[in-house]
Amino acid sequence: MKTIIGRNPELRQIDAIKTSTKSEFVAVYGRRRVGKTYLIRQAFEKEFVFQISGLANAKLQWQFNNFENAMLKQNPKYEKSKNGLTWLDAFEAIIKLVEASKKPKKVIFIDELPWFDTPNSGFMAALEHFWNSWASARTDIILIVCGSAASWMIKKLLNNKGGLHNRVTKRIKLEPFSIYETDLFLKNKGGAFEPYQVAQIYMALGGIPFYLEMIDVGKSATQNISMLFFEAEGGLKTEFNMLYDSLFKKAKDHIAIIEALSTKTKGLNRAELIKTAKVNNGGGTTNILDELEQCGFIRKYNAFGKTQRNQLYQLVDFYSLFYLKFVKNTSSMDDTIWLSGIDNPEIRAWSGYAFEMLCLHHIKEIKHKLGISGVATNTASWYATVGKKKAQIDLLIDRRDGIINICEMKFSINEFTITKKYAEEIRNKIAQFKEQSKTKKSLFFTMVTTYGLAKNEYAGSFVQNSIVLKDLFIAL
Repeated sequence: MKTIIGRNPELRQIDAIKTSTKSEFVAVYGRRRVGKTYLIRQAFEKEFVFQISGLANAKLQWQFNNFENAMLKQNPKYEKSKNGLTWLDAFEAIIKLVEASKKPKKVIFIDELPWFDTPNSGFMAALEHFWNSWASARTDIILIVCGSAASWMIKKLLNNKGGLHNRVTKRIKLEPFSIYETDLFLKNKGGAFEPYQVAQIYMALGGIPFYLEMIDVGKSATQNISMLFFEAEGGLKTEFNMLYDSLFKKAKDHIAIIEALSTKTKGLNRAELIKTAKVNNGGGTTNILDELEQCGFIRKYNAFGKTQRNQLYQLVDFYSLFYLKFVKNTSSMDDTIWLSGIDNPEIRAWSGYAFEMLCLHHIKEIKHKLGISGVATNTASWYATVGKKKAQIDLLIDRRDGIINICEMKFSINEFTITKKYAEEIRNKIAQFKEQSKTKKSLFFTMVTTYGLAKNEYAGSFVQNSIVLKDLFIAL
C-alpha cells in the first residue's frame, strides 16, 4: 500500500469498518480533487471484489456499457446481456460475483455514484433493492459509494426519504488537508519548505492533494504560484471553470455567487449577495447556496450578537479566492506578474486576508495551543459601526469557562511589531466590543502571527496569548 498522508481520523474509521461484525454501507463525500478515490483505493487496496466508476455526463447506455466492461475485467465468466441491461440486472451480477468470492470481507466500491443516477434510469431503486433485500442481511459486505457532488450525496443518499432512509451506516466527509498534512505531503515529495513557504502555498492552493501534487519542490513557493497560475501552460490557470462545471449541471449561477463573494472578504448577507451576483431570490438560489456550502466552497455564519436573519455567506475556498483575485483578469502575456509584484499592496492585502482564512480553517489547532481543546466554544466574527468608523474582529472564540479570546491574525515576513498606534486601535476595538456586546466575560487578546511578536512594551502589556504559524503544524 502506498503511503497515505495524514487522514488519521478517516483511517481510524476505516479500521473500524474493516473489523465490523455487520455489513457496512459507507458514503464518502467531499469536493472534487480532495483525494476521496485515492484514500479508498489505498486503504482497501487488494480487498475489492468489485469496483467501478461512473462516467461524467454520460447517457444511460454508456453507463451500462461501462458497467459491463468493468464486470468483464473482474469476472471473465460474465456474459453480456442480450436483451438490454437494467440496473436490477447489473446488481444481480454483482451479487453473483460477491457470492463466489472467498474473501472474508466483500468490498464493493462504486465511485462517482451521482453520475450513475441518470434521468429515469432506475439506478437508485436498484441500489435500494440491492442493499435492503440482500447486502444488509449479511455480515460480510462493505459497500463503499463515493461522489464529488456533495449536495447530491447528501440529498439523494444521506437524507434519502425513500427506501434508503437511514441505510448508510458510516459517513466519511473528506476535507482538504490541514496545513500540517500539507507539510507532510510536500515533505513526502522531497520538499524542504519552512512553515512560511508552506503557508504561502496553502493560501493560494488550499489543502487540495491534486493541486499540491503539481508543486515543484525544487522551486520556492513564489515560483510555484507563478508557474501554476500565470505561465501559459500553468496547471491551475484553467481549473476554475472546469472545477465548477464538473460539480454542477448548470454552474453559471454558482460561479456568479462565488465571484460576488470574492469581492467582500467578510461576506455578504443574502440580499446583498443576490443583488451583487444578479441571481433570482428564490428556492433555486437557496439550493445553489446549499450546494456550495456542502461542497466546502462557502460558509454561512452569524456575526457575534447578530440574529439568524443577519447571516453572512463567505467564500472560504483558497483556490477560488486566489484565482478570482489575481488570475481571471490577468493578461495571458503577463507570466511574470507574481514574481515581479511580490511586494505590491494588493498582494500584501490578499496575504493578510488569506492568512486570516487559514487561521479560521485551523480553529482546533488554535484551541489546542491555548489549552482549551476540552472547553466548549463558539467561534464568530464581530463588526459594528461607531459614528463614521467601522470596527471589526475577524475571530472571536467564545468559551464556556467565562473567557472570550479576541484574535488578531497578522501575516508578515518577520516578527510582528505592535506599535503605539496599533495598540491604541486594538484597545479601542476591544472597548467598543465590550460596550456593544454587553458581555460580562473576561476578554483575552490573542495574536496569531507568522513569526511571533517583537518584544516591546506593547507586546507585553496587553497580549494575553501569542500563537505562531508553526503552532498550527500539529496532528489532531
